[in-house]
Amino acid sequence: MKHVMRNIPQMKGLKKLWFVFSAFCLLGSIQASHAKLVQEVVKIPMTVRDGFDKEITRDVVVTVFVEDSTPQPRPVLVINHGRAVDAKGRAALGRAAYSVNSKWFAELGFAVAVPTRIGYGVTGGDDAEDTGDCNRKIYPPGYAVAAQQTLKTLEVMRQRPGTLKGRAIVVGQSVGGATSITVAALNPTGVQATINFAGGGGGNPETKPQNPCASPALEQMFSDYGKTARIPTLWIYTENDMYFGPKLPKQWFDAFKAAGGSGEYMLYPPVGKNGHGFFTLAPDVWRPRVLEFLKANGYPHLKPPAAEKKSPEKAEVTVKEKESDQ
Repeated sequence: MKHVMRNIPQMKGLKKLWFVFSAFCLLGSIQASHAKLVQEVVKIPMTVRDGFDKEITRDVVVTVFVEDSTPQPRPVLVINHGRAVDAKGRAALGRAAYSVNSKWFAELGFAVAVPTRIGYGVTGGDDAEDTGDCNRKIYPPGYAVAAQQTLKTLEVMRQRPGTLKGRAIVVGQSVGGATSITVAALNPTGVQATINFAGGGGGNPETKPQNPCASPALEQMFSDYGKTARIPTLWIYTENDMYFGPKLPKQWFDAFKAAGGSGEYMLYPPVGKNGHGFFTLAPDVWRPRVLEFLKANGYPHLKPPAAEKKSPEKAEVTVKEKESDQ
């Protein structure tokens, strides 16, 4: 009996420790359950001048995503959409959001901004990014207009409470991807890197599969960008991109690098019927590489969201066919 009595204080101490540990775990669970993705829609007045010297003014609709449990102030990440092959498709874009991928970037700690550029969806207006007929493409002015809107979005985001003024990433899909390389060529202050998903222009998978309009003009444009771009860039493509194919983008990248640009090129296996939409079709596949790239270029402390458990080796391609240019 005496032996049992001597151990009662020790048992009480263990119970106290267990209570503290349980309370700590419960607090962490409550905090995690309270974390939420905050989505906001704002309008930014912008004036641009297109390649035909026409001035266009619109309120550009921007969808903003923030994970409210991440530390402040946050770096900014801008995502640019692509370009449908016709006016009907561009009008049908609605409000660009990329909700699934925007949520992932927000969970990494970024304040994410997705502008619906002039001439598209809810922003509307004239086609400020028109680069001319297929046989007479003049690409740079169209991308310059898209880059101007990107930088304006970044400027306004940096003025918001809770954002860092000198920390930013620019990401884009298709025409938006090429725009990220345009931005890199401008070397804006406070942008650490840009990421290009399936970037290019003039593609039409129905009438000119894997054979975009005036590819040599695109190669020359990227070569010119390489002469000034000193920001690290990541170029991501797939073997079955029906807009640009597997060979031309590598030629564009090589021209960019040969001219002095800083970049890495990734070519992934086929995804679905048309890998052009890899950004939205198979995010589990590209996310590990993008996270690695971000960590190597100014964001070493980034960690994947807690729910993300797949490794690069185990990630599988899950395909949902959908409009892939936007």
